[in-house]
Amino acid sequence: METRELRYFVAVAEELHFGRAAQRLGIAQPPLSRAIQRLERRLGVALLERTSRAVTLTDAGSVLLREGLAALDAIDAADRRTRRAVAGGPKLVLVTKAGASSELLAKLLDAYAAEPGAVPVDIILCAVAEQERLLRDGRADVALLHRPFDSTVGFDTENLRTEGQVALLPTGHPLSSRASVRMTDVSALPDLPMPRWPRADGTYPDGSGPEVHDHTQLLQLVGLGRTVVVLPESVRAHLRDDVAAVPVEDAPPVTTVIAWPPHSRSRALADLIRVASRL
Repeated sequence: METRELRYFVAVAEELHFGRAAQRLGIAQPPLSRAIQRLERRLGVALLERTSRAVTLTDAGSVLLREGLAALDAIDAADRRTRRAVAGGPKLVLVTKAGASSELLAKLLDAYAAEPGAVPVDIILCAVAEQERLLRDGRADVALLHRPFDSTVGFDTENLRTEGQVALLPTGHPLSSRASVRMTDVSALPDLPMPRWPRADGTYPDGSGPEVHDHTQLLQLVGLGRTVVVLPESVRAHLRDDVAAVPVEDAPPVTTVIAWPPHSRSRALADLIRVASRL
């Protein structure tokens, strides 16, 4: 199977429209259709169901989409990491969600910098749901992820910290004076809809809550009385005076993990993981 064929198939599978996929790839539609047909003949399976009105994925097509994306990510990661290996000397790139695990990250960087043979660590502070993609496609060597929100499938991981969650409410809201609340208390507030976080593809789910991009924007919206949100307890360190935090009794615990590609043979990365585990 050729990389070009995989890229063609992924474009069609994501667009579910040959015309849009051809435009995205910068090729004409007829050769794209022929390429997909050749791929189906070689694999001996139907990948797409085609009608005059729609294109849908078969079960086999869904599998190839998932596996193909992983394969293309691996190829892109190999390209980027190879280029970075000779660009400016040895270093590590760590990605984490902006505003999350700030105290833990600072301790980790200080402890690693004190290790013999430590290399420079570049930090990428990304938006919600971006860390996993940056790690998979080779733009980062290591990431701080948060289960159950982030997927760690395909990565090696070490658990660093597990904590409860709190509801962030405008100061003065009737619930803000309680010792604790439950998820049903905060999820059904008519005056404070839950925020909408972006999916991995950048789109937002339907709903009445505001679209949020990062923690700074989110905290301001909470303080203005436009939303309520449930976040890990460590967020208390960054709260403004107009935001109150109340423990949520039945919210699932959040585990911060350090994650890296399982095939990595970097000594610098191994040292960073060892320091993180010790912390």
